[in-house]
Amino acid sequence: MKPDYIFESSWEVCNKVGGIYTVLSTRAKTLQDTMPDHLFFIGPDCWGEKQSPFFKQDDALLADWQEQARKEGLNVKVGRWDIPGQPISILVDFKPYFAEKDTIYAKLWEYFQVDSLHAYGDYDEASMFSYAAGLVVESLYNYMKLADKKVIYHANEWMTGLGALYIKHQIPAIGTVFTTHATSIGRSIAGNNKPLYEYLWAYNGDQMAEELNMQSKHSIEKQTAYHVDCFTTVSDITAKECEELIKPVDVVLPNGFEDDFVPKGAKFTAARKAARKEVLRLANALTGCQFDDDTLIIGTSGRYEFRNKGIDVFIEAMNRLNYDSRLNRQVLAFVEVPAWVGEAREDLKERMADKKKVYDTPLNSPVITHLLHNFYEDRVLGMLNNLNMHNSKEDKVKVIFVPCYLNGDDGILNMKYYDTLIAKDITVYPSYYEPWGYTPLESVAFKIPCITTDLAGFGLWANSVKGAYSEIEEGVKTIHRTDYNYDEVADAIKDTVIKYSALAPAEVKKARNAAEKLSKKALWSEFIKYYYEAYDIALRKALDIKD
Repeated sequence: MKPDYIFESSWEVCNKVGGIYTVLSTRAKTLQDTMPDHLFFIGPDCWGEKQSPFFKQDDALLADWQEQARKEGLNVKVGRWDIPGQPISILVDFKPYFAEKDTIYAKLWEYFQVDSLHAYGDYDEASMFSYAAGLVVESLYNYMKLADKKVIYHANEWMTGLGALYIKHQIPAIGTVFTTHATSIGRSIAGNNKPLYEYLWAYNGDQMAEELNMQSKHSIEKQTAYHVDCFTTVSDITAKECEELIKPVDVVLPNGFEDDFVPKGAKFTAARKAARKEVLRLANALTGCQFDDDTLIIGTSGRYEFRNKGIDVFIEAMNRLNYDSRLNRQVLAFVEVPAWVGEAREDLKERMADKKKVYDTPLNSPVITHLLHNFYEDRVLGMLNNLNMHNSKEDKVKVIFVPCYLNGDDGILNMKYYDTLIAKDITVYPSYYEPWGYTPLESVAFKIPCITTDLAGFGLWANSVKGAYSEIEEGVKTIHRTDYNYDEVADAIKDTVIKYSALAPAEVKKARNAAEKLSKKALWSEFIKYYYEAYDIALRKALDIKD
């Protein structure tokens, strides 16, 4: 059964803060092409009087409903998400519902036994948005007279659980789908340096929630999973986590993407050449060392989760690589993770302004491009310092920390993330906790072979495509990672980089083409079928209630 209408909510609709933005924004066109303007995204109005850079408001769109919504007390902005497909999007102001918070939570306990007593941090904000999103869907459902239509409400992450439960209670004829992109307890166990995988079978989700002070987030996630029509997650590894900590999932929805942002042919070649020139110029300005075009440029990136994303093991691997006599090339390694960033360094900015000058003396702290508010507490800088990694002239491996969002106006590179990604020769994402992993998928789309682990959903998927552990010559090197084999992972990264650095040009070309070919298997045209499976399950359950 296919839906006639889909309403989907997420904190990241028109709000670019993490990987879920990529999931939704790249999938939208595939659904919009199939069911034009029967797809509605609902996100938080975080912008107030400011204009969201991702949203184009259109007061003429659903104008009559907008008027009715205002009479119902809903403060909404209606327009289109400025992404391929241009789907209808509704941003809702959730702040007025804080006044009703206790009543809303009381009903949530009464109907679904959700414990909100231990709420703190972002719980209230997320829940009030989720409640407001549920009200928007209810209002539109009634206004558009959809009672005889097949309708789906898709909620993403625990932050939208309250709205999914509200819809389940108010309009059970709507098929509800809930996707956890990472369980709140699994992420917390991993983030608190507890062994997740070896003891996963022995963990009790409720008990761990109490131990880690996560009762309310776990409660809304668990009760939503139990009460919606279809519970889903994004990878096989997170499905195991869900089964042990929450409940078994109904469908795994792997994260696809569209590659329309990747330049083709001569444009790709020109973009790569220009990007390499600029990042090598940055390295010279910062370190005072000269880098020729044969320099092997490596990168890691993502959220600043030092252990979960494997930032620690990446730095360790680069340190070991520096002392390995088998390495016969200069290596320039970038750590691109947004930290508590302050201003762009004035001394570096001044050097970067002169595009022709070559420098032979380093700046102070020649490992970082921007100032930090917590310079002495930052974990990347702390580890670099502890390992005596200061980008000395004699070091074969130089590591540069870029602690800001690469959105084109950082003050130093002034390049967007994809414009720097294309400069890399190889990328490393040695995650300990990674339900899926968009960064390696984006890397291979740009024909950049990558190293990842089998604790990342993407790494497991790459292995499944091959039918065995994937190797760097095939575009992706998947390293076996456990709770305890940190040293082995660091050595495997080091050895893979050395191996790749010594490949002949023809072998490099073959690996790059293999990476691109693998990325094509992860397009939404390949993965959307799993969503239709979830919609089918949800609609059949909902229609049983309806009938």
